[in-house]
Parts: sequence; C-alpha cells; structure tokens
Amino acid sequence: MTETAAQPDEADIRPGEVSVPLPARHDAGLYFIGCIRTPWKTRKDCPKNARASRESEVVCTIEVDPRWAKALPGVETCSHLIVLYWMDQARRDLVVQVPRRAEAGRPTFSVRSPVRPNPIALSVVELRKVDGLRLEVLGLDCLDGTPLLDIKPYFATTDAVPDARAVSHTGRKG
Repeated sequence: MTETAAQPDEADIRPGEVSVPLPARHDAGLYFIGCIRTPWKTRKDCPKNARASRESEVVCTIEVDPRWAKALPGVETCSHLIVLYWMDQARRDLVVQVPRRAEAGRPTFSVRSPVRPNPIALSVVELRKVDGLRLEVLGLDCLDGTPLLDIKPYFATTDAVPDARAVSHTGRKG
C-alpha cells in the first residue's frame, strides 16, 4: 500500500539550502518494530554522531514491540549492535544542506544529516543491558519516540573497515 507523501514547509529552510518536490507517493512500506527512548526532545538538543564524537555518554532505551519478542533471544551475546531507525521529524526534500557551523551548502549524499529522501539513520551502539523487551544502549543520537526499524548484531570482522577514508569539506581526514 502506498501513502501520499507530505510536502515540507518551505519556511523551514536555511539560506543556501535547495529543496526539490517530493514524489506524490511512497515506493515502499516499513514495519516499525519498536520505539527509542532518549532524553532529547528537540533536534538542537540531540548529540551529533553520539558514540563516534563522544558528545554523549547517555544510556538510552530501545523498546521492542511485543510481537517481535521471539526475535530478541541471542542479542545479549553481542557487545555492540547496529540500530536502524526512522528520523520521522526530518525534512525529506533537501538536495543541498547547510549543516550547523558550516559556511556553505553541501550535497545531501555527502553529509550524515538526518535530512534525506529516506530518513533512515544508523548507529553502532554498545549494548549495556537486556531486560525483556527493553535494551539499554550507549551511542544513539535521536529524538525521544523515534521509530525503530531494525536491530542487527555488529561483527567487527565484517562491519569494520580499518582502511576506510573520507576527507571532510574542511580538508580534515575522518
């Protein structure tokens, strides 16, 4: 089933940003498998890349919907998880963005902003505790109530790429 896409408010755009019209309908459907609980209520309060930047040592809670309870056993054997979530309050129409503290606009696919055509976010989190359908984790950077898309085990042998390189727009390697 497809849904009609909501068009964003054009007044909510920074100088230098460029938006495009969104398609009339979505191409796919998703099942939210739970909800993420954090202390952050507004975008400006959220840490940016919480775990990697060490901006936050806040333990957050992932609440898994009871229908997915049988999918959880074994997750406690992992020290780290990959968490995919839906940034439901992010704009979806910007092709050029002006990140905080940036001097110029940058193409959307070259930044890690939640503002993208499909606002899917990914965090590698440290699993601190499993209590039934609740996972306590360190390393999330989303608003309270963010819909959960998926949880995957993080395997350093598969997921880490030690020789990966990126040069930021400031010229620093990251």
